[in-house]
Amino acid sequence: MSKRLESEKKPKRSAVLKSYLTPEELDQVIEISARTRLSLSEFVRRVCLGIRIESREDQQARLELLRVHADLGRLGGLLKQALAEGHDKVSVIRLLRQIDQTQAELRDKVRAL
Repeated sequence: MSKRLESEKKPKRSAVLKSYLTPEELDQVIEISARTRLSLSEFVRRVCLGIRIESREDQQARLELLRVHADLGRLGGLLKQALAEGHDKVSVIRLLRQIDQTQAELRDKVRAL
C-alpha cells in the first residue's frame, strides 16, 4: 500500500466514553442524531469535541436562503436592464414590487432560523 493511502486512513478509535442517561434522554439523543444523519457514536463524538453539527433542517434552510438570494440578484439585474433600456414606469414598479416581496421572503426565512 502506498504511503499516501496509509496517511488517508481514518484514525482507529478504540477508546470508549461512557455516560449514564435516563431513557428519555437517550431517546432524545437518538432522535437528534437521526435528524443529523450521523451515527449515534459519530454524533456524540462531535458534540463532545465541540464540532458544529448541522441538521437536515439547517442544510435545507441554507439552500433555501441561497435560492432567495439568487432570486434577488436576478431581479436586481432585470431592474438595472429595465432602467438602462428606458422601460416604462409600470414595468419598473412591477420589478420593484417583486424585489420587495423577495426581500420580505428572505427576512422571513432568516427569522425562522
